[in-house]
Amino acid sequence: MTSWFFDPYQQQPIEASTESASCQFQIRAATPTDLATVAQIITESFHSPKGLWGWAFPLLRLGIYEDLRHRLASPPPHQVCLVAVEAINGQANNLIGTVELGVRLSDSCTQGGRSFPYLSNLAVHPKYRRHGVASGLLINCEKVCREWGFQDLYLHVLENNHQARQLYFKLEYQVQKVESNWNTYLLRSARQILLHKQLSADSTN
Repeated sequence: MTSWFFDPYQQQPIEASTESASCQFQIRAATPTDLATVAQIITESFHSPKGLWGWAFPLLRLGIYEDLRHRLASPPPHQVCLVAVEAINGQANNLIGTVELGVRLSDSCTQGGRSFPYLSNLAVHPKYRRHGVASGLLINCEKVCREWGFQDLYLHVLENNHQARQLYFKLEYQVQKVESNWNTYLLRSARQILLHKQLSADSTN
């Protein structure tokens, strides 16, 4: 099968072969017309539209949409939102996944206030999970990081998100720090794990 690598300088997808993807998709930078679908996929991935808090789902989706719109309207030099789009017969079709990559400053994980690339909002439509979409998005983020001149990439994952942790460990991310605060104990919420991957200059994983 075929997935696509995103070149942030050419603004075009570059075809590349991969063995991990079991469906065909393209990866490119998000556009304003993608935002409603991106917000829907992110909200569904992190919040349930059912149950006690189902009434808040539209508000959460609107908040995510507005945050995305603001970041896309005036992105800093090192900030990108990538989307995966299903490709059927060579034609891009449904948007099926997304991820954001940006450079943060002055955080404990950088040891000394150095800037570091940070990955967030990795989300895939439920219908397309376990088809290599998340891996494709992560691999593209690593490629962009190297093009920005970085050799390290960081992200957070919840301790009880076993499926996501399995994916990150498969792609050679390692535990940097297990974080906890008063919310963890009082609300019995899952701890956050800070993961780190060191990228080699010629890495393709």
